[in-house]
Amino acid sequence: MVATIGLSGLRPDPARVSEIASPPYDVIKPGTPLENLLSKQANSLFHIILGDDPASARDRMLDNGSLIEDPEPAYYVYEQTWDGGQRTGVFAAAEVSPYSAKEVIRHEKTFDAKVKGRLAMRRATGLHIGPVFVLTRAPIATALEKAKQETSPIYHFVSEFGGFSELEGIENKVWRVPEQSETGQAIQAALRTEPFYIADGHHRYHASLLNEQTHFLCYVTEEAVIQAYNRVINGVRPFSEIASDLPLKSVESFRTPPKHSFCIYTKDGCWELDAQHVPDDVVGRLDCAILERELYPKLGLTHDMIADPDHFDYYSEAALDDMKAAVDRGDYDMAVALHPVSLDELMAVADAGLEDPEIVMPEKSTFFQPKILSGLFLMRYANP
Repeated sequence: MVATIGLSGLRPDPARVSEIASPPYDVIKPGTPLENLLSKQANSLFHIILGDDPASARDRMLDNGSLIEDPEPAYYVYEQTWDGGQRTGVFAAAEVSPYSAKEVIRHEKTFDAKVKGRLAMRRATGLHIGPVFVLTRAPIATALEKAKQETSPIYHFVSEFGGFSELEGIENKVWRVPEQSETGQAIQAALRTEPFYIADGHHRYHASLLNEQTHFLCYVTEEAVIQAYNRVINGVRPFSEIASDLPLKSVESFRTPPKHSFCIYTKDGCWELDAQHVPDDVVGRLDCAILERELYPKLGLTHDMIADPDHFDYYSEAALDDMKAAVDRGDYDMAVALHPVSLDELMAVADAGLEDPEIVMPEKSTFFQPKILSGLFLMRYANP
């Protein structure tokens, strides 16, 4: 299965890690309070992942000691604790392999423009920064817990982003495990026993393929919480023109709906809409696929528009109020909340894709919570 090695590259100065670590690039939306906050923090990773000159930002942070070189390969055990939950995983460098090898397994399609953006940033810096979040059935928990007991964490801090991020208030701990240590070897051996399922970061992995990297930065865990990935929409035809033709049920609040139902919010009200037909196939029965099939054509929307910000934007399940605000401001005509995909559904699609590579989930179908902080390790990648 997937071979891994310890990471070597750059990591934050422990005294400044809370200033450097950042939410991943894809949840920092332009013009938002979060972007404004991060852009004003001189040591934020924001300046590398979304700044105008990522290479200069990297050099500046090396020169001022915010980032330090760590050339000795090591695994990094990462524990996140939040109100009501905890998750432990490990950062590693994993071998890049084509999807046909069935070692790194995808479940989603990707947007070419986003792959190109990640590729440009990597080539400018020589770094793979945002980890690919992967799930495994490998029995890694024992080795990770042993690592946590053997030494003190190199990082221990609480995320603070002015209340503008879902990562706010999460307690973060990171333990460094040298690859050649007994525990490092145990982690390496356990990881190799099962394939990796990409949970979040399909664009980052695809950029690794296009960049001809030998290894990619990943965060591996056996645990995952999936939220719905909701939509705000501007149709070619406004929702008000088609509403009378739909079997809508008026509801009091904009909320996460039951499975195979959709909650719709506009300036005129809030409704639930039930799916008209739920097929048996693993992709077609997903609510995001049903929505695209049953509602988008009525709005004059086609598949190639779903990556167009003039027609769509995407929010996590926790951001229902932000979606309503986008509609109330007139940025979008309507907001649609979906029921979250289950882990079993995700695995079923991924496993079906092993036999037929065309079987993948629709874009923007899952949102894993909490996200993984970027900037806890910046991997120097090596080309063959």
